[in-house]
Amino acid sequence: MADVTDDAARAAYPAAWEADVVLQDGSTTHVRPIRPSDADALQAFHVGQSERSTYLRFFAPLERLSERDLTRLVTVDHVDRVALVAVAAGPDGGEQIIGVARYDRTEDDEAEVAFNIADAHQGRGLGSVLLEHLAAAARERGMRRFVAEVLPQNGRMIGVFKDAGYVVRQRTEDGIVAVGFDIDPTDRSLAVMADREHRAEARSVRAFLRARSVLVIGPGASGPDEGRAALARTAAVALANLRAGDVVAEVHAVGVDEVPEGVHVFAALELVAGPVELAVVAVDSEVAVEVVRGLARMGVRAVVLLSAGYAELGPEGLDRQRALLRVAHAAGMRVVGPASYGVVVAREDGWLNASLAEQPPARGRVGLFCQSAPLAVSLLGAVRRRGLGLAEFVSSGHRADVSGNDLMQFWADDAGTDVVGLYLESIGNPRKFSRVARRLSLSKPVVVVTTGRSGQVVPPGHAVRPTHASPRALDEMLRQVDVIRVDNTHQMLDVIEVFAHQPLPAGRRVAILASSASVAALVAEAAAAAGLVVPGAVTILAAGADAEEARRQVDALYADPDCDVVIVVLIPTVGRPDPALAATVAQAAARTGRTTVACVLGLHGITPELTATDPDGRSRTVPAYSAPEDAALALGRAARYATRRARDRGRTLHPEGVDTQAGRRLVAGWLAEAGPDGLTLDAEQTATLLATAGVAVLPSYEVHDADEAVAVAQRLGWPVALKTTAPALRHRADLGGVRLDIGDEAALRSDVAQVLALATPHAQDGGRAPLEVQAMAPRGSACVIRTAEDPLFGPLVSFGLSGDASDLLGDVSFGVPPLTDVDVADLVRSPRAAPRLFGYRGLPALDVAALEDVIARVSVLCDDLPELRSLELNPVVVAESGAVVLGARAAVAPADRADTTRRLQRV
Repeated sequence: MADVTDDAARAAYPAAWEADVVLQDGSTTHVRPIRPSDADALQAFHVGQSERSTYLRFFAPLERLSERDLTRLVTVDHVDRVALVAVAAGPDGGEQIIGVARYDRTEDDEAEVAFNIADAHQGRGLGSVLLEHLAAAARERGMRRFVAEVLPQNGRMIGVFKDAGYVVRQRTEDGIVAVGFDIDPTDRSLAVMADREHRAEARSVRAFLRARSVLVIGPGASGPDEGRAALARTAAVALANLRAGDVVAEVHAVGVDEVPEGVHVFAALELVAGPVELAVVAVDSEVAVEVVRGLARMGVRAVVLLSAGYAELGPEGLDRQRALLRVAHAAGMRVVGPASYGVVVAREDGWLNASLAEQPPARGRVGLFCQSAPLAVSLLGAVRRRGLGLAEFVSSGHRADVSGNDLMQFWADDAGTDVVGLYLESIGNPRKFSRVARRLSLSKPVVVVTTGRSGQVVPPGHAVRPTHASPRALDEMLRQVDVIRVDNTHQMLDVIEVFAHQPLPAGRRVAILASSASVAALVAEAAAAAGLVVPGAVTILAAGADAEEARRQVDALYADPDCDVVIVVLIPTVGRPDPALAATVAQAAARTGRTTVACVLGLHGITPELTATDPDGRSRTVPAYSAPEDAALALGRAARYATRRARDRGRTLHPEGVDTQAGRRLVAGWLAEAGPDGLTLDAEQTATLLATAGVAVLPSYEVHDADEAVAVAQRLGWPVALKTTAPALRHRADLGGVRLDIGDEAALRSDVAQVLALATPHAQDGGRAPLEVQAMAPRGSACVIRTAEDPLFGPLVSFGLSGDASDLLGDVSFGVPPLTDVDVADLVRSPRAAPRLFGYRGLPALDVAALEDVIARVSVLCDDLPELRSLELNPVVVAESGAVVLGARAAVAPADRADTTRRLQRV
């Protein structure tokens, strides 16, 4: 295959394939397509390899690459010949190649693949990362299979293929091992990728949260005068906080005006001997790139960037931010920030307070993530006032690199964390968030606050793709992965208190202990509103009851077998509650394991008055709230989470007869003849595409007058249905746009005349609106299934019952693929009109299983085909037996989905 010219290669350069990735050891590197300008770097990479590595790659000893070979290797067309390189910071400050992966197309959908990893960087997972990215690029270019010829002694390369989860077939001929495998993702390969990603990102976070040496860098005497004083103050506060209290790290400083005792001070960055694991930086953004470049030689694992001046300033600032990330990731460093409030970590031997918080909270088992630095101030203040202990706190600021996803990966394995709270101003990759959060919520509650109810407010400095999704899409996504969404940070801490200090609720049946009947009624109403069930177990503590009587009443309430959780409200009209009563409640809650919340006059948060030891010796505290409604809401959210966590989350969807490879080939052919905006498929194309997913569309035939309608009906057989294609009346039997069960020629001619009279005023250009004749489907309920490819969320599936409930009232449910069978079942049952499918008011129950099968097939199709811009099945008639698709529309366009395997990809 002929090489392309430099100009052509540059013009076709696929910038979307560039990505910053986290490796097996928690460090980072940059992956990008090769360029002709990489010739010298590739030659240096080759010369630096051992003789054995060179022989395994080229089957011959080659001390240097010839000019011809070098030109061929660095000049590719990014279609039939693709090469990706992993680059790191070189000794001269530039880039050096540390890994190469390439493929050359050999057949229409098959390519030969080869890898070469620098000897010094083997064992870091580079081969697996490059394989993932190369396979993703190959799938975009229509490839479905990789082949390779490998020497028998090159077991490492064969192992990369097998460890990736692919089904590898191999045979040996003439001393060469021929290897082949399909690169379409499978359940196993996706699980392998997710697990490797999880371990790598968790290690990268653990590396800086467990840092034992910290360097604080301030602006010093140089740099722009404007803003220098603020930066100097920021650096001084961060340094003082690191040295205050229990210190678990060796602390160094450069360019900081006020230096406390015990800090190693250096006049310049290049004088710091190292090693340093964590750097806290407060310098002007114009010099930050050079500062980060200077940190590379010290083995720094992460940079906490307290200062701002990046993407929030516009395109120039965004370029500056990207340049900083390139330097940091090439040197293996993660970046927390810009505009971060810092990192606070409680350890057994003391605090790591690399933040602007002068007084850290108490130690505990709660992990908190907060993007906004200003909100971090109030959030940490609220945590301290409540006495709620923290294990880790991280503020990501503008979230240029380290995000909530990374922290969730860490917390999933962290034995010191029981519950996680996230304050999110933006979600850069909802598909990955949903995958990571689903995994974490299996073992630990995740409580989330987003900026605005829609979660679609994008603050300055956050590089996030736009979204056209309904504001409800985020709600549905979080519900689908069992994340607890609350309205504000106050509610977030309320809910976290329950999870952090009480056992998980065993159910939703609530017992109420109150100081008066009026208060009990209020609490019962609040409990019901929060989703709890009040079976009638309400205990009123008699005024003036002695301690023994109070204990008897409390013990009786907790002994009730119909009680799962308890709300205690003690608000006397005169004086304060007896402290002994609070202790009695705490002891009963700890002894029985009944999840309990309280509203006790004079108590708030986590208090010793409501603390007792359970039978296992663990300290349990009944959290105290300011209002009964707060207590009920927190307990209700906890009970709902416990119920959902205990249920089966279902299995991955694999409907029989789905061939998305065939669908991709169809779409690729149509797009090859379409413009850059794609095209709207006609009815035949849409039906053909749906057939690859095993979904059949009942044919309909366009007619323009009664004679044509009768001819079609006689061919189909009576009875038939007649429809107008006018958009205002389409699918609207209630408005006369659809006529059903037409049994003979006379009735059909009459209906044609009536429907044409109705539809003609709605026809475009004043013409006559065409009609459709279709065979009658079985009677049932009409539903609508839609999918849309959103720039931010990726594929979204929505479901509703046809008519005004969906169109005017928005009574639809949403799902974010990939879905499980349980997700699909929830999708069908979530709309308020869903009871019509299950025998509502004596109607026969319909074949919901057949409907779920259609949704499952559509879900798999839109998940595997990012080119499927939109799809609508309307109506889908669900009968007592079966579900029939009567109409379908689809549009396709070039794919623009953020590939979830390309971690840290820039927007």
